[in-house]
Amino acid sequence: MAKSVKEQLIKRLATGQFISGQAIGDELGISRAAVSKHISGLQKMGLDVFCVTGKGYRFAQPLQLLDKSLIGQHLNPDDCAISLEVHSVIDSTNSYLIRRIPHQVKQGQVCVAEYQNSGRGRRGRQWISPFGSHVYMSMYWCLTQGISAAMGLSVVAAIAVSDAIKQLYNVEVELKWPNDIYANGKKLAGILIELEGQALESSHCVIGIGLNINMPMKAAEDIDQPWTDLQSIVSVEIDRNQLVSTLINCLIVRLNQHKESGIVTMLEDWHKQDLYVNKPVRLITGAKETLGICRGINNQGALLLEVDGQIKPIYGGEVSLRGLL
Repeated sequence: MAKSVKEQLIKRLATGQFISGQAIGDELGISRAAVSKHISGLQKMGLDVFCVTGKGYRFAQPLQLLDKSLIGQHLNPDDCAISLEVHSVIDSTNSYLIRRIPHQVKQGQVCVAEYQNSGRGRRGRQWISPFGSHVYMSMYWCLTQGISAAMGLSVVAAIAVSDAIKQLYNVEVELKWPNDIYANGKKLAGILIELEGQALESSHCVIGIGLNINMPMKAAEDIDQPWTDLQSIVSVEIDRNQLVSTLINCLIVRLNQHKESGIVTMLEDWHKQDLYVNKPVRLITGAKETLGICRGINNQGALLLEVDGQIKPIYGGEVSLRGLL
């Protein structure tokens, strides 16, 4: 019931116009006190809600909600048959699809959400997920050649995000191994790849993408690293439904390319946008730090790190890459 009331309340406030607490209560069949309680709940979800005596409540700015039919309008004709779910509130889009493996998912199935209350990044970190502000999207992909075929998938997904932003806004972003997208040296998006299966058997992959669109200032207080959002770097108002469609289209194109030839044919695309290529970096593995020069990635998606004149591949895991300058 509480979830349903919040969803209805969000739809009524999405226009950005004031609506009185009494009118909201009458429409939803709840008391003024209950309205106030639900407004507090929306604020905890990262929504900026103004309250003005005599006028009522409104969002700080109009909110464009995700719409399955609008997303479908922009999908490539070949992709229109994919299963697409749009959720208002969810724990995590990745977790949602993982719970449905193997019998309740199909190739290319997509889950997007307005809000995640347990969003996850790499290494178990929380992914800040304010309502209606960003894109939280996951796609299921079957790896018929086994988990070994997953090598480099974070590279594939990052390039797909870059493709979508370039296609819609003519903006070049930066790619940071193993799973981040940057703009002007600040984090714009992240990738989370999760796998189930065996090395030589058909296996399951869920590809999660979190892309900052229009960061609320309140939510920004909880982020502990330099960040940016897409609206800050493009000159047009962002249509999140069109953006989700384009992300799906670009991701499927790159995944099919990866299925046919691995990432060999994508290396040039990566290196053109590699944030640290030929720059001094430090590789952090637990308490250990290794200093070296980033020499890009190899055809398996491994980082090429030059240390004392020797180049060695780093295949991911619990590692973090940082610049020195």
